[in-house]
Amino acid sequence: MFVVNWFPFLTMDAAGIRTTLNLVSGTRALIAEGSPLLGVALALFTIVTPLSLAGGLLYVCGPLLFGRIAPGAIHVAKWLNKTEPWNMIEVFLLGVLVSLLKLNKLADVHFGPGFWAFGAVMLCMAAAVSGIDRDELWDRLEVAKR
Repeated sequence: MFVVNWFPFLTMDAAGIRTTLNLVSGTRALIAEGSPLLGVALALFTIVTPLSLAGGLLYVCGPLLFGRIAPGAIHVAKWLNKTEPWNMIEVFLLGVLVSLLKLNKLADVHFGPGFWAFGAVMLCMAAAVSGIDRDELWDRLEVAKR
C-alpha cells in the first residue's frame, strides 16, 4: 500500500505537458478542482478502507496463529464482516482502466509503479479475504477467548 499511495500511479503527456499522479495527489487535485465529494470518496474507498481492512485482518488473524486473541478482536472481526463490501479496489481499478482507454486517444498514458502495485494489492486483498474460512475464524476466536 505504501507503493500504491506514494509512487506515481500514472503519467500523462498531452500537448507538451506532463502530469504525474498518485492516489494521494489525485485526491488533493479533485478537492482543489471543485469536486470535494469525489476526492473524499477516492480517498475513502481506495486508501482508507483497504488499509483498514488489511490492518483489521492482521489484528484479528495474527494473534490467532499463536492461539491468542487480541483485545477487541471479536468486535473488529464483526466490523470487518460489515465493511468488507465497501472495499472498492476492484471497482476503482476497472473504472481507471476504462477511463484510461478513452483518455489514451487524447494523451500518452504511462502506468507507473503505483498502478502495478495497486493491481497486486487488489489480488492480495481478494486472496486474503476469500482465503479466510469464516466459520473457522469464529471458532478460533471463541476457543482463544476462553
